Amino acid sequence: MNTVVTHSEGIEAAIERLAEFFSTAVTRQGILARKALGRPLPSDEDHRDRLVRELRRETRLDGSVGGAVVPTIWRAIELMDLGHGGDQSGTIRVMGWVLGLQGQPGAFGEECTDTRHSHKVCEHYIAGFFSPAPPNQRLAPISLPNGKVFRAEGAARFATSCLALRAALMAGHEKRPMVQQHLESLVLLQDVWTDWAGYFAPDMIVSALGAMALAPPPHREKLPRAAAFVAEHQAKDGTWPNADLFHTLEALLAAGTAEARIAIKRAAPALLARQRPDGTFGSTAQEERALIGLRALLIAIRDR
Repeated sequence: MNTVVTHSEGIEAAIERLAEFFSTAVTRQGILARKALGRPLPSDEDHRDRLVRELRRETRLDGSVGGAVVPTIWRAIELMDLGHGGDQSGTIRVMGWVLGLQGQPGAFGEECTDTRHSHKVCEHYIAGFFSPAPPNQRLAPISLPNGKVFRAEGAARFATSCLALRAALMAGHEKRPMVQQHLESLVLLQDVWTDWAGYFAPDMIVSALGAMALAPPPHREKLPRAAAFVAEHQAKDGTWPNADLFHTLEALLAAGTAEARIAIKRAAPALLARQRPDGTFGSTAQEERALIGLRALLIAIRDR
């Protein structure tokens, strides 16, 4: 006798595979996954405190992780995700290093050219971006913690700056003048996002959405427009043309708007098609993508 598996049953089974994968993981992703599932372990608080201590030990006195930009920005986000372990001093030191990247040479948008000016991506229009490297130093390719790789130099600098802005907003630095300038620049750039295959690559737009998702008023009022632009370019199979699925889902999850939640729900078939028997979605950024996928599937099952 053939058994027909419904869409909801497929999602529930996928969630259970992810729950099993994360059931004993003593990592940041494991702790956050069990929290999202409502199945924390009695020992999770101890695991969290141990992880925070380890993450702090890996940072230099200047707050950086080996002087590397993306790992340092991510370290701040990791510590905040884990709740600082009851002490914010380590995060404050890391964020001090990250904030020091603003106003330095090499930020996205420097040096006006006719092309950049016509697309409003020069210093005459935008400001406040973080500089991940001096202008004469090659940055690309860079890999984000979610597994997305940026190979073009301009895109790599833009995406890194958006990740840093995300950390700054999480840390409560939204009133800093340069942070506000960065946010205002992203709001302005929405006028340039008229074509999914235009001047801005789709994954750059997604990076901007992920940062804008944490913006306070009045900038947050512009968030539905950005989320809707991403959502309306979703393909029938739930993916996005020329954009990384998990990078996009991470940004939409952060946005949390009605448009974002609808797009996340529509992406469920794409996640189900990519899930492996162990619950994950491949070896690239395995735990981080599994966490993103879990959060997306939980939205899909709850918004039935």
